[in-house]
Amino acid sequence: MTEAAPKIRLRDVHKRFGDKIVLDGVDLDVGKGESLVVIGGSGTGKSVLIKCIQGILRPESGSIRIDGEEVVGMGSKRLEAVNARIGMLFQGAALFDSLPVWENVAFGVLQTTKISRKDAFDLAVDTLAKVGLSADVAKLWPAELSGGMQKRVGLARAIATEPEIIFFDEPTTGLDPIMADVINDLIVTCVKRLGATAVTITHDMASARKIADRVAMLYKGRLVWVGPIGEIDNSGNPYVDQFIHGRAEGPITMDVRR
Repeated sequence: MTEAAPKIRLRDVHKRFGDKIVLDGVDLDVGKGESLVVIGGSGTGKSVLIKCIQGILRPESGSIRIDGEEVVGMGSKRLEAVNARIGMLFQGAALFDSLPVWENVAFGVLQTTKISRKDAFDLAVDTLAKVGLSADVAKLWPAELSGGMQKRVGLARAIATEPEIIFFDEPTTGLDPIMADVINDLIVTCVKRLGATAVTITHDMASARKIADRVAMLYKGRLVWVGPIGEIDNSGNPYVDQFIHGRAEGPITMDVRR
């Protein structure tokens, strides 16, 4: 029986900014419908990894394939078509302050299709319902929303186009523990409903445990461990062990300016 090809495949990906090496030979597969969580401290290259997959940043060397198609060096029109199949929840929700909630949610659809504004509004209301927000929220402005509501709107925007791949950038940052768990539950529900492939970057282990099928740990530009979430507590990896328990002592060192 032939093994299914991965939705996303990275091979020997290198990225640097000047003398700083950010990704140092990353190999990673993400299966179709899988939820992969990339953990690691600040500055370890997690966000750069996602930007390289999206084609926002170009690695110096290596291969990145989505559905078998090479992304590195892809032309802008083809890359735009590939990214039309991708949804994104940004760390700070990143809503447009000048647009009402419904236009934020329907932004991608309005930009890429000939949908009428009325139909776009109806789509936004339906999508907001999927993240637990009522229809009256659609006409509010982002500034009128709490942090948790902004995250929900950001999630609604990420799923409105029914993407095949969704990236989540620190989805629980800035939220209290209860609201963070609400967002985690919504992510799990929405991803499963769509059958989407999800890649999340976070340092929140409660979030990782809730949403991950597999976990990959990035440290100094290299993946030091990849495995099922159920094995993370017994990984036998000193980097993983130190990170998940939040210990100062261990192989992970923090660069401190004096």
